[in-house]
Parts: sequence; structure tokens; C-alpha cells
Amino acid sequence: MNSDKLKELQIAPGEKQRPKRPLWVIFMGVILITAIAAYFAWPRASDNRRLVNTGKNAGSNVTVAATAPTPLSTPASTNASPVTNAGNTVLTVSGYIINRERIELSPRFMGTVTWIGVKKGDAVTNGQVVVLLDDAEYKAKLHEVEGRLATAKANVDKAKLDYDRIIQLNKTQIESKKAEDDARIQLEIAEAALKEVQGAYEAAKTYLDWTVIRSPINGVVLEKLVQPNELVVPQSFGGSGGPSTALIAVADPKDLQVEVDLNESDLSKVSMGQKCRVSPEAYPDKTYEGYVAEIAPEANRQKGTLQVKVQIRNPDRFLTPQLSAKVEFLGTAPGE
Repeated sequence: MNSDKLKELQIAPGEKQRPKRPLWVIFMGVILITAIAAYFAWPRASDNRRLVNTGKNAGSNVTVAATAPTPLSTPASTNASPVTNAGNTVLTVSGYIINRERIELSPRFMGTVTWIGVKKGDAVTNGQVVVLLDDAEYKAKLHEVEGRLATAKANVDKAKLDYDRIIQLNKTQIESKKAEDDARIQLEIAEAALKEVQGAYEAAKTYLDWTVIRSPINGVVLEKLVQPNELVVPQSFGGSGGPSTALIAVADPKDLQVEVDLNESDLSKVSMGQKCRVSPEAYPDKTYEGYVAEIAPEANRQKGTLQVKVQIRNPDRFLTPQLSAKVEFLGTAPGE
């Protein structure tokens, strides 16, 4: 019974064989599919074009070529952006507005401040008295020298009288030639002593004049560096903790420059006398004419920069020293 069922489940030997197909047909199919895929994947020029609807006609399309964006050129300087149009800006750099001359008034000798007649921001004129130092000692010395000067003048007068008298007596043979020579020598000694005392008098008077400090320019007081009753000296002897060496600092507000540091790669674009355009960062809508007034003879090796100073023509109240400003260096226009 079981053997009969097993025979029914057995497959006939003829039915076990699979249909035979040529192997090369399978290979050709794979190659054909690969070729078709490569054809559609290969990039073509038409892929960079797209159709854009103009909106004027629903049925009209315009072919627009899609181009890659042009990379921006990186300037050589971190704070400069050169433009190479002749007659226009060739380089733009930021710097700081400075006074061309900052003058710190210092004493010529050790002394005590007795009076200061100005404060920070005050306008001063050339020759105006701004500080007074204690002059008691120098007045006393001057009076002493004045007494010595009077004595020396009296001695000269006496020597002249003696000399003239000896000359008259020598003519009458009453006095000898030796007496005349002695009188002449005494007169010369007295005159020499007078010159010496006159020199001491001028020195004492000069020291007394130096106790009066005057402004050397027309300008503005930038800083007030001492107070009344403070000791001042002409040079520092004890570092920052010693007496002050300056009284006040003054500068001319109409004599301003812009100080900039140029990178080495930008030096070829700048020359002495080159025209410039200055704009303060605080007032970017205002511009001032200027020119290159100074190029440092030595570069800063650590920074790789060279200092350049641009003189500002006709500055006004909008230009404040130590504030930043933008300087545009202008190229040479054709025909210049």
C-alpha cells in the first residue's frame, strides 16, 4: 500500500530535464542593457540648458544656458580691495586719523607748577602763556647777578678814568710810559669782568623766562598732564612712578593725516604725492581730498607691512584724531 503511494509521487525521468537555451543569448542581453544605461548616463551639452517660460506666451519657451558662477577674486590684503581702473580707485585701505605734529610741552629744568591756564580741549594761540613754574629761586639769582653787573660796570668806568688821566699826565712827562700801560691793562681787566657778569645776567634772565611756558603753535590742548603744585622734570629718572616730564600736549586741528599700514603686495600701487580720497568711518557720506605725504623708509618685518601717511586737505570738525577712516588711493588718469 505504501509502496504504491511512493510510486505515484515519483517524477518520470523525462520530465526532470530543464529546457536548454543557448548561453550566449543571456550574455548578449546583459551587454545590451549595460550599453543602454551608459548611453543615458553620459553627460551632454544640452543637459546644461533649461526651458524657461517667458510668461508672454504659454506656448513659447526660451532656452537659457546655465553657467557656473564666476568665483570672486580674493584680494592680497585682508583690509584692502584693489580696483584696477585707470583714473579711479586702485586700492582701499583703512587707517587712523592722527595729528601731523603732537607737541608735548616740557620744562627745561626741575621745578614746581604754580599755575595752569588751560584745560583739555581749549584753543590756544602761538605765544600764549599756558603754564607757570615757581620762579622765586631764579628771581633771586637774577637780582644777585644784577648787583655784580652794576659793580663790574663801575669798575670799568673807574678804569677808564684812570687810563685817561694817565694819558694826559704822560703827555706832560709827569707819568711814565709804564704807568700808562698799567692803567690800560686794568681797564681791559675791568671790561672782561663786565662781559663775564653780563653773561651770567643773561643766563639768569633766561632761566627766569623759562618758568613761563608758552604755546608754540595755534592749536588745541589735547591733554593736561600735570596739576598745580606738582613737581616736573625735563626727563624721567624713576620710570612711570617718577615726576612728570611733560606739562600739556597741543596740536593743530587743521593739520591732520591718516596713518595706514600697507601689505607688501600693495606697495606697487602707492607712490609719493599720489592723490587720495579720505572718508571717516563715523561719517561715510563725507569725503576729503588728500595725497601721500610720507612713506616709511623701513617695513615692519613681523607684520609684513609698511607705514604710509596721507595728508588731508582742508579738514573740518568731522575729522577727529584717533578715529578710523577709509583711504582710497586713486590711479593716474590718462593724460596726467
